[in-house]
Amino acid sequence: MNERDDLAQAFEANRTHLRAVAYRMLGSVNEADDAVQEAWLRLDRSGTDEIENLRAWLTTVVARVCLDTLRSRKSRREEPLGAQLPEPIVSRADGVDPEHEALLADSVGLALLVVLETLQPAERLAFVLHDMFAVPFEEIAPIVGRSPTAARQLASRARRRVQGAAPAPDPDLGRQRAVVDAFLAAARGGDFDALLDLLDPDVVVRVDRGVLRPGRSREIRGARAVAEQARKGARLGRFARAALVNGAAGLVIAPRGRPVAVAGFIVAHGRIVEIDVFADPARLRELDLTVLDD
Repeated sequence: MNERDDLAQAFEANRTHLRAVAYRMLGSVNEADDAVQEAWLRLDRSGTDEIENLRAWLTTVVARVCLDTLRSRKSRREEPLGAQLPEPIVSRADGVDPEHEALLADSVGLALLVVLETLQPAERLAFVLHDMFAVPFEEIAPIVGRSPTAARQLASRARRRVQGAAPAPDPDLGRQRAVVDAFLAAARGGDFDALLDLLDPDVVVRVDRGVLRPGRSREIRGARAVAEQARKGARLGRFARAALVNGAAGLVIAPRGRPVAVAGFIVAHGRIVEIDVFADPARLRELDLTVLDD
């Protein structure tokens, strides 16, 4: 093997870690892969002669690339209607694809990613690097251009937001699936009372912008409003197929085998507390739904 082969091998040994960092930072598999690829290009140009800790160096590079992406994304977004929905990871109902296991480790569900989307870029970086990957604040500080104390404060603010807003889902996947299946059956049957029993009083449904007409809210809140909406959309229920969405119970709606929507559910204490619906055709095309093929 030549020197470049050695370098590539060393990089590949860190790829899984880098993708996990980037996905938590960006909430998008495609953008995460772009950030990791950029890290490889910079490493290939730089070499390792002056790098003492390759993993730490690569993590810093990926973090900087992600921070730039988040700042650019924020500057392009004019008046966001609520939190930006992250890009979900869809798997078969019987288990997460091995390629995605590392991305979804540590309960990186949609609820957490939605809250992370509400953070300022520097807050998100400090929280992800320190709380999820144990990166010291002394190493985070130069990335965000702050002192270690200020970086610690960024992570602390983010932590309070996450702890107060991201519901903890039921750990039993079978119980989650039973609740989602019962919800689907009640919607198909038009059973309003059964729907109310399955929904948390403060349930929220988020829909990505692609399916909304101008002027309509992209969020539906409250059990009665969500139950009514579920009854109206029940005709699509017969095309629903069980799946895992970020490791939790979900559905893929695919009339005639063509996916038109992905729904991720957050079930806590036996009731549905969040539903995230992805139905923008452009975003659906970016999702890897081939894992659902029989």
